[in-house]
Amino acid sequence: MNKIRIGIIGIGNMGTGHIRNITEGKMPDYEIGAVCDTNPSALERIAKTTSAPQFSDAIAMMDSGLLDAVLIATPHYDHPQIAIEAMKRKLHVMSEKPAGVFTKQVQQMNDFAKTAGVKFGIMFQTRTIDQFKQMKAIVDSGEMGNMKRMSWIVTDWYRAQCYYDSGDWRATWSGEGGGVLLNQCPHNLDVLQWICGMPKLVDAKLHFGKWHDIEVEDDVSAYFEYENGATGTFVTTTADAPGTNRFEIVFENGKLLAENGKLFKYKNEVNEREWCRTTNRGYSAPPCEMTEIELNTTSLLHSEVMNAFADAILRGGEMIADGSEGIRGLTLSNAMHLSAFLGRAVEIPFDDTLYYEELSKRIATSRRKTGGVAMFHDIGNTYYM
Repeated sequence: MNKIRIGIIGIGNMGTGHIRNITEGKMPDYEIGAVCDTNPSALERIAKTTSAPQFSDAIAMMDSGLLDAVLIATPHYDHPQIAIEAMKRKLHVMSEKPAGVFTKQVQQMNDFAKTAGVKFGIMFQTRTIDQFKQMKAIVDSGEMGNMKRMSWIVTDWYRAQCYYDSGDWRATWSGEGGGVLLNQCPHNLDVLQWICGMPKLVDAKLHFGKWHDIEVEDDVSAYFEYENGATGTFVTTTADAPGTNRFEIVFENGKLLAENGKLFKYKNEVNEREWCRTTNRGYSAPPCEMTEIELNTTSLLHSEVMNAFADAILRGGEMIADGSEGIRGLTLSNAMHLSAFLGRAVEIPFDDTLYYEELSKRIATSRRKTGGVAMFHDIGNTYYM
């Protein structure tokens, strides 16, 4: 195989962007094998960009023999079904975030990928941003010591009501399975666990349709506890204007601060725990030096993820985030939802069957708007949904 024949499923904003990246030469290991969308106008529009064969049915496209891999850029609930159907046909799979709406789905996707012997990746392009790559490298080096506290205020996800009204599936339990945590924040939650690890306990307060005419959450405040005693907070909304994006991690030896596209390292001269035990200066913190970390701002984002995916397929390279990585960030959002559903803190791992049951209650009473068409409109419970 010299080039990967990839099928793009879903020709909305993201699918169109991936097609453009290929046609502009940013993803040289790919050629567009086919495109698929249930919306005729989307196919008509994309025909101006690519002459690749068009399909309105994903199964028919995957059975065409034209593909080596698929890229899934459809509404959330469709990701697991389409991915598993592709894997059954020995096609490699890259899924837009989130990989699924709940953890049972993503575990199934990983199980099918392993059985089929295909590559399965998640579009976590935020990992390619140097600000976060450098944070992870510093944390992994151990130079900052044990984590004591983390805080991420990410409220720059502003969305007006017209955004939610733009699709019948948006901001509904039956169409999307969640709100800001599942639509806007998968990248933040992935980076959070990638750098800080997974907490053992989550206690979250979610407000559903507080700021918009929607049925899912648009305002979130969560508290985390980690195995080593560290604590954390995660705050997000789609209604703050202006918003904030401030990610701070405090360690025994200082702290890291990511804000406004910059990264600062504060390094203590003495480990804070040692200083606390030994100093006779009761009002003085250990001396600290602040350094701004120089960042590379030329990340290719989505193209970088796709190029690594191609390298994994063609040359056995490493993906930016394989399918197993899709579970951890989703576990955090599921835990926050479950905490809000039950009105109490939940431990990780939690009962994912209980989460599915609670989500199903809300799907049953969902006021999903009419007029749209889903790729796998009513596939039933074959893959948990």
